[in-house]
Amino acid sequence: MEVLIIKILVCFLAGAGAGIGTGFAGLSAAAVISPMLITFLDMPAYEAVGIALASDVLASAVSAYTYKKNKNLDVKNGLIMMVCVLLFTMVGSYIASLVPNATMGNFSVFMTMLLGVKFIVKPVMTTKEVMEAVSPKKRLIQSVICGCMIGFICGFIGAGGGMMMLLVLTSVLGYELKCAVGTSVFIMAFTAFTGAASHFAIGGVPDVFSLIACILFTFLWARIAAKLANKADTKTLNRVTGVVLIVIGIIIIGVNFLFK
Repeated sequence: MEVLIIKILVCFLAGAGAGIGTGFAGLSAAAVISPMLITFLDMPAYEAVGIALASDVLASAVSAYTYKKNKNLDVKNGLIMMVCVLLFTMVGSYIASLVPNATMGNFSVFMTMLLGVKFIVKPVMTTKEVMEAVSPKKRLIQSVICGCMIGFICGFIGAGGGMMMLLVLTSVLGYELKCAVGTSVFIMAFTAFTGAASHFAIGGVPDVFSLIACILFTFLWARIAAKLANKADTKTLNRVTGVVLIVIGIIIIGVNFLFK
């Protein structure tokens, strides 16, 4: 009974952190759920990543739906970027396999925290009018180039997809923050599904209870966070997004270093 309670608590906290990060900032659920399951439930890394990716699918999908309903999602360029991300993730993974001991450590975690600071200190105040002023051809080219870049980096490093997309969409492509998060979670719903399907096909079905619990809790909190994010004004959303990214970064670092 005690083991079951601990499992529920860990899945709840992991799902809450992942869902809030996904709904507010487009952060990949895998960044939060994997280290929590590995550390506190002593779960094999491959199994934990599979559960995290599966949780990411519905959480990203419900977040994308909420952002789309509020007209904060660029479907056309999002699809183009998604194809490029998927293709170049495979390219990056293959090249990484050829490089001995190629590791970036906790690069994505520290970048998540730095991105959080960036949103607080220098908020993204781009408006939709400014976004729409960019020519469709230029936006198409930017989406292809950035999608290839994000995919390669994620494939080579093995993490940081949501964080990289949010950074590129706001800083390089000049997206308004809500549209950037909406487009990011839209892409992640597909990439997470691909990753989860691959993990389950190779490693089999993971612990069913943890899988269902993480999916439900992540879905619930992502829905709540996405609804709140779409109602918030731009300045408030920047601050909240920044705080969420910093807090999640601190939690992951704490889990990785203090509890091992």
